[in-house]
Amino acid sequence: MIPRRLLREDPDRVREAIENKGVTDVDLDRVIELDDEWRELKTRGDGLRHERNEVSSRIGELKQEGKEAEAQEAIDQSQELKAELEEVEERADELEEELHEAMLRIPQIPHEDAPVGDDEGDNVERRREGFDDLRELPEEVVPHYDLGEDLDILDFDRGSKVSGGGFYFAKGEGAMLEHALVQFFLTVHREQGYTDVFPPLPVNSRSMEGTGQFPKFVDDAYRIGGANDEEYDDDDLWLLPTAEVPVTNMYRDEIFLDDDLPLKHQAYSPNFRREAGEHGTETRGIVRVHQFNKVELVNFVRPENSDDRFDGLVDDAEEVLRRLDLPYRVLEMCTGDMGFTQAKKYDIEVWAPGDDMDDGPEAGGRWLEVSSVSNFEAFQARRAGLRYRPERHESAEYLHTLNGSGVAVPRVVVAILEYYQNDDGTITVPEPLRPYMGGREVIEGSEKVGESAVGAGEKE
Repeated sequence: MIPRRLLREDPDRVREAIENKGVTDVDLDRVIELDDEWRELKTRGDGLRHERNEVSSRIGELKQEGKEAEAQEAIDQSQELKAELEEVEERADELEEELHEAMLRIPQIPHEDAPVGDDEGDNVERRREGFDDLRELPEEVVPHYDLGEDLDILDFDRGSKVSGGGFYFAKGEGAMLEHALVQFFLTVHREQGYTDVFPPLPVNSRSMEGTGQFPKFVDDAYRIGGANDEEYDDDDLWLLPTAEVPVTNMYRDEIFLDDDLPLKHQAYSPNFRREAGEHGTETRGIVRVHQFNKVELVNFVRPENSDDRFDGLVDDAEEVLRRLDLPYRVLEMCTGDMGFTQAKKYDIEVWAPGDDMDDGPEAGGRWLEVSSVSNFEAFQARRAGLRYRPERHESAEYLHTLNGSGVAVPRVVVAILEYYQNDDGTITVPEPLRPYMGGREVIEGSEKVGESAVGAGEKE
């Protein structure tokens, strides 16, 4: 969250950030009123406490002097002050809770260099990579969802049968490809100095609040047990939407030493999102699903180093696409499209030539976001209590957090199936993945099983 000091000293800057990020559910004037009232009560409470202490110290003196009547008056006054103080403190606590909840809904202040804009149309393309030497594609590229079913490496109907819409089975070489990508990503990022973390998949509400998913995006999360299941209500557990949540919160309310930083963790996990706000978007294939694999990169740094580490993190995420020789582009997100928690954000989008659904390159196709690299500055650290000491004898300060996908697996699978497909319907395995796929150079698929594999006219 933003510091309250900023709310008090520069409310116009906060108001501008709310407007530029397109946030409409924050009444900033009301938040300022709450803070003013809370501060007045804290001041009043301090005064009452000081006055009561003075009165209490007089009681003993009056009794020693034999002034019982005056001592009793002082006792009565102390009791009145105590009652008034309790009333003030109770109201201050109520306001503190209300103010905390209100502050959680105020977005991060965008970085001063972030482009101001309303939506994705105002994002700025920074560069394209890999388009100078494109491989020769079939005359008609088959979309991944058709090709995956033809080769029987993706099964959408059975995924829907087992879990509902937005879920799928990867089978045979399709499953091998997903595993290979995860292992390849982890290997590359180890070379970049990341320490592996394998996190718990359920996370509690406090953790979701710490990284900014709650309360803003509660409707996108999968609750374990369900909101109406009293047996599980006390567990307060959610399926993680991204490994960013447990990895960032593993150090919640802790203090780093200066020598600990920078700290770089990578974590593979399956991720679960309802994407409640995405109605009307594409649902065919594995571009937008409710469960997906991803390797997440999380960085903890000193504030003065976060801009440089942001550039380094973008390069860390790009490296896997460079090695896979997949064409991609890098976008800088405008204020209206960067998200609630980010001060600065770049998206890395891979090119998938199978569907001409948007303004892809001249060769057609579409862009698929495979990584969002974000600098949160102290926004998450303030929510999660992440601090460090510049020197052992100095006061603790909030550090900066950054993260990025390194990268999302299903959309890279889409890009590989479409960009590396051949005229005969097979898929060439990118060279870096072959050691993780038993040396396979080509994905050829397999014969389908069961009656569903037989044409309707051939059934007995």
